[in-house]
Amino acid sequence: MKRTLMVLLWPCAVFAADPPDLPPAALVEKALRNYPLVKAAAAGVQAEEAQRDRLDAGSHEFALKLASQRRHDRPLDQNYREHEIGIERPIRLPGKAAKDAELGIAGVEQARYALGDALHESARLLLGRWYEWQREAASSNDWAAQVALLQRQHEVVNKRVSAGDAAKLEALLSGGQLAQAEAQLAQAQARRERAAMEFSQHFPGIPLPSQMSPPLPQAMEGALEQWRERLLANNHELKVARAASRRNLLAAQRLEADRLPDPTLGLRMSTERDGQERVVGVQVTIPLPGSARAATARAGFAEASAATAREAHVLARAEAEARRTVSLAQSTLDQWRRLADVAARMEENARLLDKAWRLGEGQFGELQTARRQAIEARLAATQAQLEANEARYRLLLDAHQLWPLEDAQGEIH
Repeated sequence: MKRTLMVLLWPCAVFAADPPDLPPAALVEKALRNYPLVKAAAAGVQAEEAQRDRLDAGSHEFALKLASQRRHDRPLDQNYREHEIGIERPIRLPGKAAKDAELGIAGVEQARYALGDALHESARLLLGRWYEWQREAASSNDWAAQVALLQRQHEVVNKRVSAGDAAKLEALLSGGQLAQAEAQLAQAQARRERAAMEFSQHFPGIPLPSQMSPPLPQAMEGALEQWRERLLANNHELKVARAASRRNLLAAQRLEADRLPDPTLGLRMSTERDGQERVVGVQVTIPLPGSARAATARAGFAEASAATAREAHVLARAEAEARRTVSLAQSTLDQWRRLADVAARMEENARLLDKAWRLGEGQFGELQTARRQAIEARLAATQAQLEANEARYRLLLDAHQLWPLEDAQGEIH
């Protein structure tokens, strides 16, 4: 019990302030509430609440019976008018009403978990689209910086060629490298605009910033096993599967109870022979169960068994996903550290070769190769930085520690 409470309460203040590289939490919550998938799930909760009320009330209703007839007495050659009025209603046997109430509560519970799952999946989509745009924006910024650097290098090459200190071939090579970088910049800008358009189509209420400076990735606090347990404790899909399994079992039990039909109790009053005779009676109608009810009950238990199997499948998938999410948060951080170190070394190598070339002590071909390697290393390091940040935020989101969204029971995480 203590371990479970520790998992649910730890860490408890991760989202005390909005992360600088994510949209404000207030805008996120508003955008998610207005997302079509979430609206549909919210309507599903309302439908299940109405279904709960229907089950509480029961499907049985009062029935009013009216009859009028004319009787002819042949020996007396006399005609009489006769009337009859009656009211009847099936009565749920003991235990069925309680089972219906449990079914209604289980349906609302499942719908609320489905609403939480819709909120979670929409938040995942928002985070993924946001970082898709960030990656393209960062790539565009990196290529813009490289184009500016290569333009300065090309200007220096042209000056040296004009002064007779360098061959014209170096100017051609420098111009070709600059043109390639400009083409990559144009492609990166197009991808950035496309990612921005797709994000705005899904979440028009969240504006994209003009500039973004991603922070350095941070290591996760706490043991990885605690994070894994927290992910499982807050997995909406698993909660939905468990609620569905319980609901199917209750439905099967209700069908089993229906093998004994509900009796119908009625009260009737009639007048005969123009009111000379008055009749008051009580009637009970008991249906005789057949094989169809037994078959329906067997089908209900088979569906409950299938729901239990689906729950086991979802549990296995949730455990694998939790391990993968935790592992990804750690591995992307390690990958970024390695690639950032490689990028720093490559940039330093390119800087030294550029300095040597300016002093006439190096080959321009070596400088071009070093510059290309530095560009590739910087691009890889930037993307790894964003992937590490996204993996960390994805872990926080799945653990209900990123945005203060309401869960299936209306509690704030």
